[in-house]
Amino acid sequence: MQILVTGTTGNLGRSVIETLLKNIPAQNISAFVREEEKILELKAKGINVFRGDYDNVSTLESAMANVDTVLLISAGDQGNRLQQHRNIIDTAKKSGVKNIAYTSRAMKNRSTLAHQLMEEHFLTEDYIKASGLNYTIFRNTLYMDVLPLFVGKKVFETGIYQPAGDGKVAFALRKEMGEAMANVLSNEACENKTYKFTNNESYSFYDIAKALTTLSGKEVNYQPVDISAFQERMRPTGIPAAMLQKVIEFNTDIKNGQEDETTNDLENKLGRKPTTLKEGLKTLFGL
Repeated sequence: MQILVTGTTGNLGRSVIETLLKNIPAQNISAFVREEEKILELKAKGINVFRGDYDNVSTLESAMANVDTVLLISAGDQGNRLQQHRNIIDTAKKSGVKNIAYTSRAMKNRSTLAHQLMEEHFLTEDYIKASGLNYTIFRNTLYMDVLPLFVGKKVFETGIYQPAGDGKVAFALRKEMGEAMANVLSNEACENKTYKFTNNESYSFYDIAKALTTLSGKEVNYQPVDISAFQERMRPTGIPAAMLQKVIEFNTDIKNGQEDETTNDLENKLGRKPTTLKEGLKTLFGL
C-alpha cells in the first residue's frame, strides 16, 4: 500500500505523517509539498517527497504514480480551491489511484450556511462521490487550536466578545484529528464511509470563558454581541475587511448550531477520549 498525503507541510498534514510513520513503513508514504525547505526534513524520515502545488497537474501526476490512496488535505482559500481539488481528484482517477480521502468540515446543514466557503467542502465531496473512486470523507470539527485567535491575545484583560450567541462547537485538537485520520488510512479499507471527527462534548464561549477563568485565576467573561457592535469593536484593530467578514460568518454558523454536533468517531479512531476543552486550553494558552 502506497499512501500520498498532500499539504504535508501544514499542521494537519504533519500530524497525519507523524502517525502514519508509527503505523506503516516510511517507504509506503509519499508527501506532496509546496515549500522546498521542507523536502530534506521529510526525506530524512525515509518518505518519498514530491514538490508541487494543486494547480500543477504534471507534478500531481508524478506524485501519484504507483499510489494506491491519496489523502487530499483541503486547500486554503487564497486561490480557486474547488478547481484545485478537482485537479487532484481527476489526476488520481487518471493515474489509476484506487482510493481517495478528503478533509472536509463537520457542518450540520449545507443549505443554511452563512460561511459560503464551507459549501466548497460539500461540492468537493460531491465531486469525489461522482468520480467512481473509493472514498473516505473526514468531516472535521472546528479546530480548538484557533481559539487563541478567536478570543484574542488580551482575553484575560478584555474578556470575550463574539457574535456567537449561545452557540456551541464540538472543538477538538487538530493534532488528534490528524492522528485519527492516519489510523483510518493505515488500518482500514476505503469503503465509501464518512466520519465526523468531533469532541465528545460541545462548548459555548461561556464554557470557554469559565475554563479560562479556572485555569488562569483571572475573571474572564463572555459577552455575546450583535454583528454591528462586533464590527465596530474590531475595525480599530486593523483587521482586513475580508477577514472580518469570515470571522462574522464563522460566528453566525456557530450561533445557528452548525458546529454543535457530537459523535464518537474521533474517540473510536484515536482509541482514547479526545482532549477536553479545559485540557486543550491549558496547553494552547500555556496555563
